[in-house]
Amino acid sequence: MSNVETLWIVIPAFNEGSVIGTVVASVRARYPYVVVVDDCSRDDTGAAAVGAGAVVLRHPVNLGQGAALATGMRYVLSRGAEFLVTFDADGQHRTEDITVLVERQRETGSDVVLGSRFLGATPGMPPVRRFALKLVVQCMRLTGKSAKSDVHNGLRLFTRRAAQQIQIRQNRMAHASEIITQIETLGLSTCEAPVTIMYTKYSLSKGQRLSNGLSIIWDTVAARMYR
Repeated sequence: MSNVETLWIVIPAFNEGSVIGTVVASVRARYPYVVVVDDCSRDDTGAAAVGAGAVVLRHPVNLGQGAALATGMRYVLSRGAEFLVTFDADGQHRTEDITVLVERQRETGSDVVLGSRFLGATPGMPPVRRFALKLVVQCMRLTGKSAKSDVHNGLRLFTRRAAQQIQIRQNRMAHASEIITQIETLGLSTCEAPVTIMYTKYSLSKGQRLSNGLSIIWDTVAARMYR
């Protein structure tokens, strides 16, 4: 992979008006094709993303991050994307780590490259978040579903072949475990790459409370019960 014009960045967003412009601008400095899926935000997320140069798709009702990713993936495939990277809207991800995923894919030829904070760095990570994420990983390993080190990392690279086959049905946080399961069920080749997740005051206020960690566990268990 050498041409950035074949790579699209998909950013699901909900009420990220105060940071999404900076996130989009940082990504577009290196990668021009960025689509933000505004999941019915109540603030100016969509306008800020447009102002920073992103293509913006808007859900008329709030559906959840999984649904936003599915919308974004369908769109970029329709635009001819050969590769796509999913990227969080809250400033936790670093633009330079997209390059890490791209280089890892070039080295391995993998269908999917998964970013792993546990192979990389987690400055400011709350202990409860670490506990919840590690517990999900252990649950999946115990059920024989995955040996990956970081199941709920939103920084991922998909080839077109992989993105066309993966069907996200879990609208909310369980989509992350669902993606891992589908990758392995479909027999897609995959590898991990070390990335940094930056836990800022803003991101901590958005989604790193105990209730969010427990929600990840519950959504993952529920997805397996009704799969």
